[in-house]
Amino acid sequence: MPLFSPSLVPFSHPRLHPRLYLRLHPLALACALTCAGNAALAAQPAEPGDEQQTAPIQTVMVTGTAAQDGYTVRDSASATRLDLSLRETPQSVSVVTRQKMDDFKLNAINDMLANTPGVTVEAVETDRIYYTARGFDITNFQYDGVGIPFVFGNVTGNFDTALYDRVDVVRGANGLTSSTGNPSATVNFLRKRPDDKFAASAGLTFGAWGHKRLDADVSVPLSGDWAARVVVARDQGGNGYLDRYELKKTVASVIVEGKLGASDKVAAGYSYQKSATDGSMYGALPLYYTDGSPTAYPTSASTAPAWAYQDVAVNSSFGEWTHRFGNGWSSKATVTYNLSPTVSRLFFVSGIQDRGTGAGLAGLGLTSYPTWYAYTFKQTLADLALSGGFDLGGRRHDLSVGASWAQSKTSEDQAVAEGIGTDLPGNTAVDGSYPLPAFGRGSAAGAYTDRRKNLYAAVRWNLADDWKLLTGANLVNVETQGNSFGVDSRRSATKTTPYAGLVYDIDRNLSAYASYTAIFNPQSEIDADRQTLAPIEGRTLELGLKSALFGGKANLSGAVFKTRQSNTAQLEGYLNGVDAYYAGIDAASKGLELEFSGQLARNWQASIGWSAISVSGKDGEAVRTYVPRRTLRSATTYRFDTLPALKVGASINWQSRIHLDDEAAVIRQGAYATVGLMAQYDINPHLKLSANLNNLTDKRHLTSLYWNQSYYAAPRNGAVSLNWTY
Repeated sequence: MPLFSPSLVPFSHPRLHPRLYLRLHPLALACALTCAGNAALAAQPAEPGDEQQTAPIQTVMVTGTAAQDGYTVRDSASATRLDLSLRETPQSVSVVTRQKMDDFKLNAINDMLANTPGVTVEAVETDRIYYTARGFDITNFQYDGVGIPFVFGNVTGNFDTALYDRVDVVRGANGLTSSTGNPSATVNFLRKRPDDKFAASAGLTFGAWGHKRLDADVSVPLSGDWAARVVVARDQGGNGYLDRYELKKTVASVIVEGKLGASDKVAAGYSYQKSATDGSMYGALPLYYTDGSPTAYPTSASTAPAWAYQDVAVNSSFGEWTHRFGNGWSSKATVTYNLSPTVSRLFFVSGIQDRGTGAGLAGLGLTSYPTWYAYTFKQTLADLALSGGFDLGGRRHDLSVGASWAQSKTSEDQAVAEGIGTDLPGNTAVDGSYPLPAFGRGSAAGAYTDRRKNLYAAVRWNLADDWKLLTGANLVNVETQGNSFGVDSRRSATKTTPYAGLVYDIDRNLSAYASYTAIFNPQSEIDADRQTLAPIEGRTLELGLKSALFGGKANLSGAVFKTRQSNTAQLEGYLNGVDAYYAGIDAASKGLELEFSGQLARNWQASIGWSAISVSGKDGEAVRTYVPRRTLRSATTYRFDTLPALKVGASINWQSRIHLDDEAAVIRQGAYATVGLMAQYDINPHLKLSANLNNLTDKRHLTSLYWNQSYYAAPRNGAVSLNWTY
């Protein structure tokens, strides 16, 4: 299938943040499902007749199997670069399988991560997103286990999941396999790979607001030991509930894979994704009036006029060479090139409006800021890894070592339109009436180069039959030169981050673990003096229990963690009204995570994750209060014995209340839950009809309080799909 990795393109100007910038308790549900699951698991042995399908095997990557209709996997190398079962991995790992994505139509990366335990999606604009876990921003991303340097903290564009067989989310600092250590999480996208047998599938979806989707996936054996996989998708109409907004996504990829002999395997691929939007918001809705009271816009409200747009494309090419030495050792070399152009014409609304008169402080009210950007991002990556086993002290141990190099180049042009600062009285900020202005000639706004070099090593010591110790370290060097919007982006930092994890097998199915990781994360944010902030540094500790059930068909885990880090960037204000500046603060995060994924009983799959955290500053005060302190992510499906062609399912995503202390008001979002339903009927072995209903209770809520502007999430909506497989 697909090969593509959308290198999660950063927004064209990371520092120009916008200036203004339900009641369902989950505990009863979580306890009921957990108790029911434990009872079912205790009483239900693995069914010998259950079908199994083997996941594509990648050297130094994913091995193992997943049950048909499965919501878990046996093994993952995402945390350590060693092929370990989830129970043997001394960190919290959530796996979003292809089956779960298909069941609940998680076709966008944002939707997929919003349904992942411990992760929150902060949609600050229609097409600019932050992800968080354990109270901090996620900035570590991988494709097939190879880390992609993430130069900025946010993602621009709405990218598709059609290219991936599964996604692993490793929570906690993961400096071993990423370019930097970060205490939130590492997201590893695992590409679909060619099969040795012919396989094909296609799907057609029609949904609310004119949503249409067509996708196809074909794997073809070629001559000898070679095979190819092609994936294409066209999706348009998503989020059409917003006034004047339309999203069009185009996805295409091809991967060719084969053997050059008994010991060598190579793969090469190219992918293309384009996210094109009309009516794209830059910033979002002002959330309060001058008296501090909340604004009241309709759910469909948008500040973007019809002429606003944003086009983000990602071209990604990669090549791999795996060599097996014949003694249990293997090497893998990967080279990747990403090219991403972005063009946008946007309209930002700034200011604070008076509730009664439509004017504002000093008579300014809401004002306009139309602008145009053209941005190009080029990235070249190389990674070489060597892994195998060695004997010492009468026992066999595992070793993984490697090196990586990455260079990211950016260039940007900007043109400011006539009419900046025009008053927007009454409802004109959201009615789309602002006319297309004349834009001046574009000029260079920034250009810089970021280079990163890593050396890493990990050893899994077989201390005894029941004791395994994982030790490792990652040496990272970051060098940046250039400028962005008049700000010197020069920085240089080098650090070695150690890692240690101990696993004790209590019995054949239950393990206890403890892990420690150092944190080192260079930043791009600037302070009030326009100087780049120093890197984040700190440490994180995690303790947990893990159980593998029914021969790997289900996984149960619980973890407690504590993180301390210094110099975390926190928004302090704006230079010239729009140019954000930050201060480095000390921050601590601690919490509890519980998760079950896999087979509860015959024909019953579930994924349930509960997270409770606290995030505090140097003096114990609450910080990053826009991050929910408690979340529940749950999804389940059941296939009836009496009517095996029918599968039904439901999902519940809940989060606790959040707030943001802004300059003139406290903005609040109450706790809320969103409920989804799905049903699928197998017309015959090759044809399936399915229906999905999202936000069943039509819960009205904001997408984020990361900034002091936001917009409303989609109301109740549904879709019907017809899928064919060969």
